[in-house]
Amino acid sequence: MPTYMDIHEIPGGVSAKDVADAHNKDVAVQEKYGVKYHKYWVNEKAGKVFCLCHAPDAEVAKRVHREAHGLMPNKVIRVEPEMAELFMGEADVNNTGAVVFPGGSNDRDPGIRTILFTDIVGSTSLTQKLGDEAAMELLGVHDKIVRDALAELGGREVKHLGDGIMASFVSAASAVKCASRVQREVAKHCREKQDRSFKVRAGVAAGEPVEHHNDLFGCTVQLAARLCSHAQAEQILVSNVVAELCEGKLLPFEDLGDLTLKGFDHPVRAHAATWSNEAL
Repeated sequence: MPTYMDIHEIPGGVSAKDVADAHNKDVAVQEKYGVKYHKYWVNEKAGKVFCLCHAPDAEVAKRVHREAHGLMPNKVIRVEPEMAELFMGEADVNNTGAVVFPGGSNDRDPGIRTILFTDIVGSTSLTQKLGDEAAMELLGVHDKIVRDALAELGGREVKHLGDGIMASFVSAASAVKCASRVQREVAKHCREKQDRSFKVRAGVAAGEPVEHHNDLFGCTVQLAARLCSHAQAEQILVSNVVAELCEGKLLPFEDLGDLTLKGFDHPVRAHAATWSNEAL
C-alpha cells in the first residue's frame, strides 16, 4: 500500500495535546478506510504537523482526517518508505504517536532535517589524469572518510552520487561537524599521499519534510546541492537556516552575504564554515 506524508499548518502554533487528541481520533476511524496512521512529527511553536500513513490513495487518507476531526492537511505527498526512513531515521515514538528524539528523550522531534552534500572536485579531470583504477581508489577513500564521519556524528547516508554522498542529520550542528571532519581527513590523506591527492567541497541546508515541491525535502535537497556546486575546493557552504540552528554551538562561520544560485529565483544568504579547528 502506498505511503503518504501530509502537512498541517496551524497559524499561531499548536499544542502537543491537541495534536495527540487528533491522532487518536484518526486511529479510531482509520480501519474503516483501510488506512494506517503510523506516527507524526510536531513543531508546536511553528504550528506544523507532519503525519505519515499507509493509505490506498491520498484522498482516502484525507477522508480519515475529515471524519475523525475535520482538520484537513494543507498538502499530501506520496513518499517512498525507504527514502522516508533514510531522511527521517528510525523514529522513536511516544505513547501518543509523536516522534521524539532518540536516546530516551521525550522531547518531540519537529521533523526538521539537515541535508549534507559532498562532492569530489574535478572528478572527471582526476579520472583522465590518473586513470579509472586510481580514480576509483580515491573515490573509495572519499566514501570511507564520509561514512566514518557519518557514523561518528549521527548522520544517515541517503544516496551515493557517483562522486559524492548525500546524507541527512537530525542536528544541524552535527552536519556541520561532519563536513568539517571530512575536510580535515581529506587534507590529512593528501598530506600523506601527495601523488593521490584530491579535494572535496560540501553544501549544507536544513528544512522541513514537506515544502513547496511535491517531494520529500525537495527544496532543502536542491539548496544543499546548489550550495555544494557553488562551493570552492575545500569549502563548506551552509544556508542561513543552518547557521541560525547552530547558534550557541561554538561553530565558526563567515557570512558570505547573498549568493545567486541556479534554480533559485532570489539570492540566497550563505555562510562558509571554518573547519580547520580540530575540536569541531
